[in-house]
Amino acid sequence: MMTPRPILSSLRRHKIAALLIVLEIALAFAIVSNAVYLVMGRLQRMDIRSGIDERDLVTLQISSSGKAGVPAAEADLAALRAIPGVQAAAAVNSLPFTDSSWNSGFAKTPDPNATPYPVTIYLGSRDLLPTLGVKILAGRGFSSDQYTDLTPATMLSSFFKPTQVIVSQAYAEQLWPGGNAVGKLLYVQKTQGQVIGVMSNIVRPQLSDSGTDPANFYAAILPFRVGPNLGASYVLRTAPAARERVLKAAVARLQAMHPTQTVTKQATLSQMRRDYFRNDRSMAWLLVSTVIALLGVTAIGIVGLASFWVQQRTRQIGVRRALGARRVDILRYFQTENFLLATAGIALGCAAAIGINVWLMAHYAVPRLPIVYLPIGAVALWLLGQLAVLGPALRAARVPPTMAMRAA
Repeated sequence: MMTPRPILSSLRRHKIAALLIVLEIALAFAIVSNAVYLVMGRLQRMDIRSGIDERDLVTLQISSSGKAGVPAAEADLAALRAIPGVQAAAAVNSLPFTDSSWNSGFAKTPDPNATPYPVTIYLGSRDLLPTLGVKILAGRGFSSDQYTDLTPATMLSSFFKPTQVIVSQAYAEQLWPGGNAVGKLLYVQKTQGQVIGVMSNIVRPQLSDSGTDPANFYAAILPFRVGPNLGASYVLRTAPAARERVLKAAVARLQAMHPTQTVTKQATLSQMRRDYFRNDRSMAWLLVSTVIALLGVTAIGIVGLASFWVQQRTRQIGVRRALGARRVDILRYFQTENFLLATAGIALGCAAAIGINVWLMAHYAVPRLPIVYLPIGAVALWLLGQLAVLGPALRAARVPPTMAMRAA
């Protein structure tokens, strides 16, 4: 039966080499644990469900002439709906996966000192929700006579008088956990509004760093129509596989209707998602490359040290083989030795991983490292160590006793 005492006794005679490999494993564990956590966070963020039908949506935006308000937008939308392949069209103040959002906050009481709950505001015509593929889960949507045209002159006064509101499911749960939000009152300063409907979640234009943050879905819709003079975009739902053709035809139609203006933005929602997460993908690949490189260097270090120790212990191996040690005993010896070194490195690395995470939390608002990443990292480093030491250990186990004694 293999006991750690002779292994520890041998390691004490090679303190510097053993310490170096322990520190290397500790550093690898600390960095890899945090890097993998950051990669998983980026992947979760990139995989977030927007709540809209991205596959069949395209969007366009024209430059504003200063007079292209809601009437111009309605004329544009009528022309866009006539394009073959267009199933629905609407104007909207903002869309997911953009760098522009309209934000506000609703309080549950008229108390001016009440803390408002932040929310992203979407504005658009009656066709907005079906165009985006967002469904009303409870209550109802706005009727046609409830909509008001928004202009630059009336924007502020109208924006802070939300008589009726549709909120997302996540926002309703935030304000009234487990309750029914329909009929509840919301306040902007002293102005009262009523929740008439709860819609399926739609993601906010600008996401937080965490893809699992419920606040990413805190959204509301107010009954205000917007036009290009307020930066509105046109969003079109197309027939399957008709996006590119419809987008090209829509650009040509708008250019023909507005020869003095230009189409400043044209994209499918899928393209917008890819562009929005470009930096996240780059960061994820950089971290993955760092993890692979660091694990590779650690494995090389273990292989090099194990090979060196095999050469240094040729006489010891020969003596053990001459006394009846089997090949499997020699193999087990080196594997146990590596396991002890890896365990010491992992224990030290746990403290370092938590320290690095605390520093990242303080300086870069990174979420706390979940404890589950530590045992996962430990198992990975143990396996890596066993695989790395396997080659040198097998070479040591194959050395015949007579050759080992002669080499000594």
